[in-house]
Amino acid sequence: MRSLQLETALTEFVDAAAQHLRKEIAAGAEVPFELGSQRGRGARGGGTAATQLYCYTALTGAFIAEREADLQRLTAHGHAAGLLEDFDGLDRYLTGAGVEVGRMRGSMRANAALRALLQDVFEEQTDFDVRPERLAAALERLEQSTSASAGETMLVATLHGVAISSPELQLTRGLTIARPEALRGAPEGAIAAGEDGSQDHLLVVLGLDDPDRAQAAPQDALARGRGVLKDLLRALRLFGDGRVTLGALAWTQVTGTAERWSPVALGTGGRPHGMLVVTAEQADELRAFCNLVSRRAPHGNELAWALRRFELGCERESWHEALSDHLMALRALLEPEGPGSGLLAGRLAALCATPEHRVGLTERIVRALALERSVIAGAPVPRAADETLATDVIANHLRALLRDVICGHLDPDLAALADELLLGDEPSGEEVASDPGESREVLDVLV
Repeated sequence: MRSLQLETALTEFVDAAAQHLRKEIAAGAEVPFELGSQRGRGARGGGTAATQLYCYTALTGAFIAEREADLQRLTAHGHAAGLLEDFDGLDRYLTGAGVEVGRMRGSMRANAALRALLQDVFEEQTDFDVRPERLAAALERLEQSTSASAGETMLVATLHGVAISSPELQLTRGLTIARPEALRGAPEGAIAAGEDGSQDHLLVVLGLDDPDRAQAAPQDALARGRGVLKDLLRALRLFGDGRVTLGALAWTQVTGTAERWSPVALGTGGRPHGMLVVTAEQADELRAFCNLVSRRAPHGNELAWALRRFELGCERESWHEALSDHLMALRALLEPEGPGSGLLAGRLAALCATPEHRVGLTERIVRALALERSVIAGAPVPRAADETLATDVIANHLRALLRDVICGHLDPDLAALADELLLGDEPSGEEVASDPGESREVLDVLV
């Protein structure tokens, strides 16, 4: 698949660079030439020496390199370089262009790639007119560097309940979230409308390239892909208050083969509710958060169990079905003595509210507990006000606690921490759960 966002950015940069270079020529600058020679054919009749022929080769690359500082100040350069820094095939492209990558990092590699692209597009030209066929061929050579290793498994899934401000959002190398219209070559089933007739969804594109498992069965790559998607879904659900889901189907394809996209079942469930909007300013924060959750996800303890109950609640068809899942998770974290102690409401309020607001939050939590008993008893479908109790009071505060413990902002022993607060100890700046309605800055805990 090709990224239309990257292709557009590179095209705009080439056009802007061409305009700048044409102005240089108009102002009197000249492209240098190299004089070469080759032997022509000898004269008829034999015996005479072959004619020495001379030719001139335009040193376009040198002309471009001398003006690289000016080209880097173009607005289009910054945008294209930023996208190229995360381009999966960047090192292979630079190596193929004869660039010694060595210790080049980040922006240096992207700048070198843009310089190589210009030299490819305008090789031996002196007028710097953009010829569409040469630009298309140069972009194709760049794109081919992403699929240099045949046998890579591509996995594409649909993502619901998330909106991004840019056409694409690359989270790590090989893992991208994109709008369907931003990609060329995506499977038709992933682009088509969902079950409800809506096309308001994103695509998750995952490349599974593992040379050590080149002989492994396709099921192994699919299993690894499911694991990556599971980690991503968990991170997105913890990052914001939208109930994010994956589509029931994904599509796989092996690069370098004639295989078509094949549908596979993911085994996920639930319907999206609300919308997690990721702005351009939050992109780096989300990348760091996904990495953090993947590395610090708990295993084999109360926190891991509570996290799983939270995820199960996110997959329920309705909020009143999810209420018990989320309360069970809170009881595991905050009521180790058992529900009979009646301490859940007070401890949750102590962790999630300032002292002056604890009484009010405690009362709302008590009403949510009564709501659960009413739902269990088969009472009529609750009111909108009850939905607020289940989502804003229970689900969102549970999300905030899980997120802050995983990020290291709160001690995992939440019950003991809550009791200290209730006894009157002044909390430090990191001893109260973050507001469940806002995204928490996590970059500081990655070091």
